Amino acid sequence: MTPIRHKHSDGNAVLDAARDCVLAVGVRRTTLTDVARRAGVSRMTLYRKWPDVRTLVGDLMTREWVAVATDALPGHDPTAPTLVRLVDGLTAGVRAFRAHPLFHKIIDVDPELLLPYVLDRRGASQDALLELLVAALREGHTDGSVRADHPVRQARSLLLIAQAFTLSLRTMSDETDPDLTAAAFDDELRMILERTLTP
Repeated sequence: MTPIRHKHSDGNAVLDAARDCVLAVGVRRTTLTDVARRAGVSRMTLYRKWPDVRTLVGDLMTREWVAVATDALPGHDPTAPTLVRLVDGLTAGVRAFRAHPLFHKIIDVDPELLLPYVLDRRGASQDALLELLVAALREGHTDGSVRADHPVRQARSLLLIAQAFTLSLRTMSDETDPDLTAAAFDDELRMILERTLTP
């Protein structure tokens, strides 16, 4: 998937520059000076909003991950049950995350950057994804296609499932075995989601 480029504001120009630097050399070797130079802004402009590279990369990940999730959601179709749109969107989103070049770079070069969001606390991107999920679940409760339950708990459970299939799939898949490919696990994910959410 080609990274999404936004050129309509200085903030997005800085995030674009940060993304290009991370893709080139990884997070640990990226400096605010490099990002400022690439974005065509002063270092002081960056320091006013981002005190260090990790804060900047955190905002970058939020922008990219939320864009991936939003793009994966099927367009609104009043004839399609929310359950179908939710399962389709989650499955497509997990696939898109795994294919995203920024995600690949971080996993390959700086995986420790993701550990706090897996082990200790939620990040801004996770909270944004949870908001999308809660809204979709409430729609599903209303149209009767999704099992009625506590929507926040349901959303957090869905995100836990999606994170496992995104972050840990390479430890379980085997592309030399047709029954254990990433695509086969995507089918398994779809089945898990359908069985979890069907009333």
